[in-house]
Amino acid sequence: MQRFIIGRVIQSIVSMFVVSVVVFALVRLSGDPIQIMMPAEASKADIELVRAHLGLDRPWTVQYWRFLTQALQGDFGRSVRFRRPALDLVTERYGATLELGGLAVFIVIAVALPVGVYSAVRRGSALDYAARAFAALGQAVPPFWLGLVLVLIFGVLLHLLPTSGRGTPLHVLLPGITLGWFAVAGLMRLTRSSMLDVLGSEYVKLARIKGLPERRVIWKHAFKNAALPVVTFAALLFVALLNGSIIVETVFGWPGLGLLVIEAVDSRDYPIVQTVVLFLSAMYIGVNLLVDILYAYLNPKIRYSQ
Repeated sequence: MQRFIIGRVIQSIVSMFVVSVVVFALVRLSGDPIQIMMPAEASKADIELVRAHLGLDRPWTVQYWRFLTQALQGDFGRSVRFRRPALDLVTERYGATLELGGLAVFIVIAVALPVGVYSAVRRGSALDYAARAFAALGQAVPPFWLGLVLVLIFGVLLHLLPTSGRGTPLHVLLPGITLGWFAVAGLMRLTRSSMLDVLGSEYVKLARIKGLPERRVIWKHAFKNAALPVVTFAALLFVALLNGSIIVETVFGWPGLGLLVIEAVDSRDYPIVQTVVLFLSAMYIGVNLLVDILYAYLNPKIRYSQ
């Protein structure tokens, strides 16, 4: 177990290093941030002076090493647009994205788990066909399209819910539903598939032969054993929803990390882009590491390639 954990930690560190290199290279290929920072009437000499002051006139390898060493100390540079530390801006917006992701996860678990279990138990029923059709539709409809439809129906036509901003609990409903829509379909299908595998196993048949109540057979024997891949998926789901919030936050004007990174890309504010991408990547890699360790602890029979 100790060897497995050490191996996974090393893989996580290497993954973060690769992500940092890719992000650092890509954001600098998009344009020159000095042209945005300096006023239009600035002379070429002034522009070069600022470029030298920020170290942007040095080779990329030197710039990356400086960026890496500063990032390890918690310094991700200053926003070109806002003239503030990039990490401060990210932490300010993180709360809004966390709120949105939390609601989406709640919706996903509250809908997908019971419907997926019931769909497997009542295989071939009308509800099973309806749930499978909903899952297929959910994975086919793009989130941005669904968001626009919800805005049109509940905001423009019915005037029931606010469609932009973050002020009251009602503001988070439409973006939360939009963000969780695709994930509901995925978790529902996974739950149904896992339950079907377990319901056909010998120990479930034996439990029924013993005359145990059907509810106990389903939830204590079947779901308990089918829950391992579901729990793994659900643990990664939260971070995946945070990463997928960029489009949803843009549609609804939700002031989170997604909207921040869109604004940063538009203004070529690469310290913000780097910080957001690295922040979300670190979360995803960290949660993935914890899930791997938990999975190995709960199921020692699984063989992991080192």
